[in-house]
Amino acid sequence: MPALPGKLVRLGRSLWAQQARPDDDWALGFLSAPEAAIYLAMDPRDREHGCRVAAAVGSACPQASAELLAAALLHDCGKSRRPYRVWERVLAGLLPWRWAGVLPWEPARLRAQHPRLGAEQLRAAGARPRVAELVACHHAPPPATWERSCCISSTISNKAGAASW
Repeated sequence: MPALPGKLVRLGRSLWAQQARPDDDWALGFLSAPEAAIYLAMDPRDREHGCRVAAAVGSACPQASAELLAAALLHDCGKSRRPYRVWERVLAGLLPWRWAGVLPWEPARLRAQHPRLGAEQLRAAGARPRVAELVACHHAPPPATWERSCCISSTISNKAGAASW
């Protein structure tokens, strides 16, 4: 259960959107126009989380591509398909990943499907193909064939407070 303390810290920051402080000016510097529109439509809590993930990726992998940093910022954009009530956000976030896709509860299903949904949204908007590809697989283990700059380790995850990056 080593991930639980990190989840509890994130839970505290995720209760109210008004508490979120995403660095939107910084983030927009990495995004194309279609990606920026999707980013700005995201919940502020998800934007703040994306900024933390992108900063951790950039810190751990200084050679990270612009597409990887954009994908880090946008990796949860699929969650914007529907608004989360606070209690839904909390409960869905505490569910183990492997349970999210099998439970008959819409917030859990959205949690399980948000990588695919986000990638579809990005493709439809005209985002860079590699950004959509990285968003689509951000909960999947990296294939052995990925280049070093695209392998996002659990060390980065822990530094960013991310459950899967």
